[in-house]
Amino acid sequence: MSDGDIERAGKYLAEAYLARRPLDIMLQHFAPSTQEEAYLVQRNFIDRLSQTKGDLGGYKIAYTSAVMREARGISGPCAAFIFAGAIADAPADLDSSDYVKLAIECEVGVRLGSEVPATGAPYTRDSITPYIESLMTAFEIVDMRPAGAPEGADPAVASIVTNISGAGVVLGPAVKDWRGIDLAASLGAMSINGKLIGEGRGSDVMGHPLEALVWLANMLAARGESMPAGAIVITGSIIPPTPLSAGDTATISIDGLGEARIKVS
Repeated sequence: MSDGDIERAGKYLAEAYLARRPLDIMLQHFAPSTQEEAYLVQRNFIDRLSQTKGDLGGYKIAYTSAVMREARGISGPCAAFIFAGAIADAPADLDSSDYVKLAIECEVGVRLGSEVPATGAPYTRDSITPYIESLMTAFEIVDMRPAGAPEGADPAVASIVTNISGAGVVLGPAVKDWRGIDLAASLGAMSINGKLIGEGRGSDVMGHPLEALVWLANMLAARGESMPAGAIVITGSIIPPTPLSAGDTATISIDGLGEARIKVS
């Protein structure tokens, strides 16, 4: 994929996103064909959106559970960016008109207390722990915009290039004394309008949610990128994405990390 095609694809995506058109980049002749190309286009797309959305505030990791990978036919985790302006504290009110098709997920969120340097890789769960300031229950806010891809296209490429439908994060209270929590065994739950929608364990996320953080740190380090201090990282859904509509109220909780609530108007 030429530099010109990367620029063209990023521009196409940014214009389609801001105009609320389908993100049908994979149907264009300048679409990426590999995950490496998809990440290059994703970065160009996000850099263009930054001109209106502002600075980046962190990362989302997707397809960290077997259920989500099997549902999409994707073999491993993928990463995307979160804008700082799209990170909020719970309880939060969301405006349904801000999204094409709003959905939520329940995840373990991480706030980094110091830079995770690329030079420290390869990281392990033990070696990345000192960089973590706090953990929290986190809603991922998803905007499930229409897209499309030709038959046989790699679904991971199609997901990465559009920033994996990320639209923001709503964070529960920060837990700084988290090391005694058995995150793998912790139960996560999601309720909408008082009705339990789904449950899952932290172990559903790569065996342990911090393994997803390790994966991200090492993936970025392989590209020569460090993770900045203060960044928020959401580690992948314990419960599959669930649509929300105006008038809905949702609550998520994770054992040891507490709960978070949102309301949609």
